[in-house]
Amino acid sequence: MSRLLIGLLTLGVFCPALIAQEAAALPNIPRQPMLAQVHRLIEAMDVVGNPFDAETIDRLTALKSLPDDQQVVAEVQQLLDPYCLAIVDVQPEGAPKVRPGSAKRELLEQGWRTFLVKVINTPRRTNRLLIESPNARPLPHAPADEIPSRWMQISSFDGQPMRPDLSGLPLEYRIVQVYSRDVGTKNAALEFTVSSGPGDDGELFREWRFDKDTDGWHAMNQCEIKAENGSLQFQSTGEDPFMGAEVEGRGGPLILRFWANCEEGGIGQLFWWTKDLPQATGDRQTNFVIHKGKDHLYEIPFHVDGTLAGVRLDPLVRPGNVRIDWIYLYAATRSENWAKLDVDFDCVPATQVTFRVFDAEGKPGFGKFEIRDNKGRIYPAQSKRLAPDFFFQRHIYRGDQETIQLPPGEYSIVCSRGPETIPESKTLTVGEEPVQFHYRVKRWIDPAKVGWWSGDHHIHAAGCLHYENPTQGVQPNDMIRHIMGEDLKVGCCLTWGPCFDYQKRFFTGEVAEQSRYPYTLRYDVEVSGFGSHMSGHLNLLNLKQQIYPGGESKDHWPTLGLNTLRWAKRQGAVCGPAHSSIGLSRFIGRVPNTADKDGPHGLPNFKIPAYDGIGANEFVVDVTHQVPGPDGQPVQAVDFISAMNTERVAEWNMWYHVLNCGIRVAASGETDFPCMSGERVGIGRVYAHVDRELTFAKWVQSIADGRSYVSDGNCHLMNYEATRTSTNQTLGVGQDGGELQVDSGDSVRLSVTAAARLPGSPEVPIELIVNGYPAQQQLLRADGSLQEILFEAEIQKSQWVAIRVFPHAHTNPIYVVCDGKPIRGPIDSIRWCLAGVDQCWKSKQPTYAEAEQQEAQAAYEHARTFYRRLLEEAPSQ
Repeated sequence: MSRLLIGLLTLGVFCPALIAQEAAALPNIPRQPMLAQVHRLIEAMDVVGNPFDAETIDRLTALKSLPDDQQVVAEVQQLLDPYCLAIVDVQPEGAPKVRPGSAKRELLEQGWRTFLVKVINTPRRTNRLLIESPNARPLPHAPADEIPSRWMQISSFDGQPMRPDLSGLPLEYRIVQVYSRDVGTKNAALEFTVSSGPGDDGELFREWRFDKDTDGWHAMNQCEIKAENGSLQFQSTGEDPFMGAEVEGRGGPLILRFWANCEEGGIGQLFWWTKDLPQATGDRQTNFVIHKGKDHLYEIPFHVDGTLAGVRLDPLVRPGNVRIDWIYLYAATRSENWAKLDVDFDCVPATQVTFRVFDAEGKPGFGKFEIRDNKGRIYPAQSKRLAPDFFFQRHIYRGDQETIQLPPGEYSIVCSRGPETIPESKTLTVGEEPVQFHYRVKRWIDPAKVGWWSGDHHIHAAGCLHYENPTQGVQPNDMIRHIMGEDLKVGCCLTWGPCFDYQKRFFTGEVAEQSRYPYTLRYDVEVSGFGSHMSGHLNLLNLKQQIYPGGESKDHWPTLGLNTLRWAKRQGAVCGPAHSSIGLSRFIGRVPNTADKDGPHGLPNFKIPAYDGIGANEFVVDVTHQVPGPDGQPVQAVDFISAMNTERVAEWNMWYHVLNCGIRVAASGETDFPCMSGERVGIGRVYAHVDRELTFAKWVQSIADGRSYVSDGNCHLMNYEATRTSTNQTLGVGQDGGELQVDSGDSVRLSVTAAARLPGSPEVPIELIVNGYPAQQQLLRADGSLQEILFEAEIQKSQWVAIRVFPHAHTNPIYVVCDGKPIRGPIDSIRWCLAGVDQCWKSKQPTYAEAEQQEAQAAYEHARTFYRRLLEEAPSQ
């Protein structure tokens, strides 16, 4: 007898006589559809990883030789009823009748158990059997007092080869899987109903099936879809794929359910639109976790204000394929047609696994671990996670001597510690006794050893994928774990609109006490969701006071970004816009006569953006201003432009154009975790050079000075220097204002210590950028090795020069000043910036408060005057 059957049977409950009685009470069931349903059930149990034992399969297979239909039905029940958690007696209308089944109610802490549900369906209804439980609701977003009771997960298996709806046979069996977070005796309320059909007054009001075609779904962006083998096949061809469907709908609370298998994991999105506003917008969307490489039931609750007219589904975040078997749309309001069954489970303990984690030097360390069992399931279960493990991530972070509970079984564990390490796949066998798991970090590079300290200047502990219940975001001790787990040396945790009044308590004006050198956490502010956010979000780093004068919260802040910057710079803050490309990727025109002037990758390009977003929009104005610094002396209003977390060309294009106007502003790297991405902190990074010991003050000053490079962590451009060959004078990036004085005709040698590790790419171009255009190029091996790259250029005029590996990394510029003349790039960059000021004013003027309209108008006019003066001074081109 199989281990599964032993685990499910209860002594003294299973009764063959009762089965024979029930079989006789059922109407005649033809053998062919009954056996077809049994065959699908055998296949499905194998798919979920809990196959029937060989004896049961043999006996079920032998049923086809029985001569009598009623005998087949009786034998099916005798073989399958011992696996049943519940028996559901479907009624012609209203709630079903439910009673306990014969299966042993034993669960496993942190593990899954598979059961059957017996369905007696004499009315022959053909809608879906829904099984839910208040104990299975997710922990994130839950009220604090419900956390203890939300201890389980329950999942009906309704994917292929099963059919999502009841077959209409008077007898059939469904598969349900149950997960326990806890150990001990636990009570669960299981709830059952049979849904109404589309168009009825019940809960289901739209279903999409793909037996013939895509049933109204159509590709909308970077994808192809088709109906094949009864499923919708979705192929992503880019980084932002999505499809949509029109809906004759209703408003209120809704649930979109679909059964899918996704090749890639990540964070998916559901958007919707209404009859009165027929387009998807950022305030009408919700996120969900995409489970990689496994069949999964997705259930996405959302609320529609107005009358629903359409939905958009983003089931991938990168190229890949998705198979969707069916999609159902339900009203989330509960009818009275639910039956409740109270069940007591015995949840037996799992096994303790202790992590032994060591860094490259053999000292106790931290690691990132993605744990899957041999069925592809993630541990711990994501819906049962609260901080410090984030429910929207597949992985967890653990330090040396920390633990996790795992059921006995075989596991694959992907181990890493940020992009500077080499991921390693390991296996772990867990039995009944405690076990240790060993991981030693393997590095391919360590920039910190030569003074280049990684950081992410834009992460959040609240909002976006974080929850506001049971806590208002997460705590500093949670954020520092994620910083350490990604080997990110500095993390700037920015308080913003969501949970502002709760999260503001963690600001001290100093490094957070949870920091563990060299891992540094500091709380500052992003102006987002309040104040001047409509003209472009602002990252305010190294603040002394976090609240703008005149109030204690966020509702009184200025609506003109420049006014926010004046306040921040007066206290010595380091400032720049966030997620820069937002608002710069839709275009309303082009600078005249520039059709042939766009550079490689579209860098630079002369298309005029719409300035209709929350990125580096007002930036084109603010960079022309100086404001009083801490000592009252004028300083530049903006220190940096953010890069590496949005569309790269738009980010860098804005930067190139303002540099070409002689404005000296650095680039810094950010992620905007978990908003632009919830994958991990440090997807976008800045590596700032700090002499000797790392401190936050020195690190953030290096960002302001441009003594840094930006990177995704897979490519590094360290020790960027320029040497005037005639005098052998050498200047490092960001040192002494980053300015190297030369005479016309001098040659300059430009050097950088570069490394890239890009599996699948043997080498990548590394380019010398002069005033925005590639001037020279070499090939950089992408095998992780350090390589000294040299360029030499003869200087005829002042210019900014930088090194890039598109799209992975970019140095900040060195400003080569020739014969004392100012740096000016192509005159069309000035025209581009001037056109940008005018377009930004058209877009943003309505967002400024009436009391600030005069100041805003003056700020924009100052910028126009600045760029016009450059045009007047420029030689004709």
